[in-house]
Amino acid sequence: MSGELIIPVDAPTDIIRAAGGIVIRFVAGARVEIACIYREARGDWTFPKGKLDRGETFEEAALREVWEETGMTCYVERFVGTTNYTHRKGKPKIVAYYLMSVHEGEFEPNAEVDELRWLPLDQVRDYLTWERDQELFDLVLNLPEVRAEAS
Repeated sequence: MSGELIIPVDAPTDIIRAAGGIVIRFVAGARVEIACIYREARGDWTFPKGKLDRGETFEEAALREVWEETGMTCYVERFVGTTNYTHRKGKPKIVAYYLMSVHEGEFEPNAEVDELRWLPLDQVRDYLTWERDQELFDLVLNLPEVRAEAS
């Protein structure tokens, strides 16, 4: 996996590039849970994500952002998809998401994230604030790694 996302040459020059993770874990009874974060400042439930630093790939940024927001170092399992929207400051934004599993670490509230909840698959969609996150989660439900473990 290269971690690179191809941005068309005719994309807006002010596009915000970001990346994030959909972090999964497997619990007793072969259940799959997904980490959802709550940001009080934004009043939303979402997945950890953030902007790329200069010279960083999307995959590198996703791993760093997940660690910064959740305190967990993770393994990238696979690319999931992207979301595209207009940022609250009016600029176009693209976010590349990766399915991840936890290597180590534990969440503690921080400057960006107030709460993290591990949710079973049947509760995730209802928690997510943004429709774009709900649509991304629908893609996750169809991934063979998740389907195999959830059945």
